[in-house]
Amino acid sequence: MNNVTIYDVAREANVSMATVSRVVNGNPNVKPATRKKVVEVIDRLGYRPNAVARGLASKKTTTVGVIIPDISSIFYAELARGIEDIATMYKYNIILSNSDENEEKELRLLNTMLGKQVDGIVFMGSHITENHIEEFKKSPVPIVLAGSIEETGQIPSVNIDYETAAYDAAKAFIEKRHSNIALVIGPRHEPINLKKLAGYTRALAEANLEYSEGFVFEGDYTYDSGLESFEKLMENGNKPTAVIAGADEMALGIVHAAQDRGYQVPSDVEVISFDNTRLTLMVRPQITTIVQPLYDIGAVSMRLLTKLMNKEKADEQTVVLPHRIEKRQSTKE
Repeated sequence: MNNVTIYDVAREANVSMATVSRVVNGNPNVKPATRKKVVEVIDRLGYRPNAVARGLASKKTTTVGVIIPDISSIFYAELARGIEDIATMYKYNIILSNSDENEEKELRLLNTMLGKQVDGIVFMGSHITENHIEEFKKSPVPIVLAGSIEETGQIPSVNIDYETAAYDAAKAFIEKRHSNIALVIGPRHEPINLKKLAGYTRALAEANLEYSEGFVFEGDYTYDSGLESFEKLMENGNKPTAVIAGADEMALGIVHAAQDRGYQVPSDVEVISFDNTRLTLMVRPQITTIVQPLYDIGAVSMRLLTKLMNKEKADEQTVVLPHRIEKRQSTKE
């Protein structure tokens, strides 16, 4: 354990603690010879400034808390990467915690982070409840939501327009004369999935196509639920000729389940996915997908947080980034 203190450095270098502090914090008001002497002592003694102790003096720890449902998910890993890179650029450290999409754990982690004196928090969760909003509003430091919807717009957030994205995917299929279009989404109580369902429904209504519950399947974002969804869709008798998947892992399951039954993708059934993680390129055929700029959502949410932490003006607190459809081999020309 390194117990070297600022006092030890000051005594050894024969300067005041204020001078050591100025050197450590990059204050220019130190003579070059004095700075050189202090830096040499810091190196020799192996002094590490204590971020929390420094934070007590400045009320800033230059640490940001990131609460994420599951870092092993490729979706959240790409988001976290964007956060990390911008945090590093602005010289913030990160404390990362997995919440397992459990509301009680999410709120407990939030309070643990605040107890660690973080300067701000990036929060990712698929279901933001009134309890969350209440706790967020009580927070003494800014909080930004990344890839997470909070309907009232009280908490700053960065997303894409999920409803329009699902509408665009359904419309792309309708324009190719598909009428049996299935939608496989995550749990319906989650706002993002409700928006995807609304976009799908709107596209059908505009084309005077009948909405059928038998074509909508609720999965849990996993590969297995993709496999299961295709089996269930086939059991309903109305074979879908096109499927919109709410997440890439589910899309992989759908493609493989179709192939296991002897269907060709895309000639028998076309598939469009959501997210554009690298999974879409690891399967044959490669999957056409709605590009959700995951890295950018992370990066923009962290940049927005730096502005809020530094009390800078942030023009837009509800940020909606553009999406597009990346055409690959799981859809026909």
